[in-house]
Amino acid sequence: MTDSPAISKATIEPIGSVQRAQVLEQTELYIDKAEHIYKKKFLRVAVEFDLGGRTAGMYKVVGRHRSIRYNPWIFAKYFDENLSGTVPHEVAHFAIDQVYGLRRVKPHGLEWQALMADFGADAGVTFDLDLSGIPQRRQLRHRYHCPCRLHEVSATRHNRIIRGKAVYHCLKCRGKLVSAL
Repeated sequence: MTDSPAISKATIEPIGSVQRAQVLEQTELYIDKAEHIYKKKFLRVAVEFDLGGRTAGMYKVVGRHRSIRYNPWIFAKYFDENLSGTVPHEVAHFAIDQVYGLRRVKPHGLEWQALMADFGADAGVTFDLDLSGIPQRRQLRHRYHCPCRLHEVSATRHNRIIRGKAVYHCLKCRGKLVSAL
């Protein structure tokens, strides 16, 4: 093992309680719009501000628990863009799940796109904004070697090797990668 998991220094502070309240209000507004469009009452969804990394929002389903997760650092840097883009995007995922179920439609399929159009929101699925100053989670790297050089292997690949699920070889000498510990 070489490094401990690192999070880059953040110059951006996450959104505070006033902006969180605005995001919650906007989320509820889009849920109300979806209920009106589909003429159906939806369950209320948990809204969390615990998402990190490069993703601004996520609709998550674990068993029977549904939640919309927002990245408070990306919202802090691009508040207006996320209020008008990320919030309807994630609510649309939630609403489509409530109407059709997750297994019956594609995540960004025609039903989702139609609801985004009804919301008057852009149906683009990603954004390309500068995320400097936003904390990024870095994956742990592990040192391995082959006959010709030293390699750094991701934690995911390292775990596969440890569990006996994978063997990796050097692309240059074709030698097997072996832990350098």
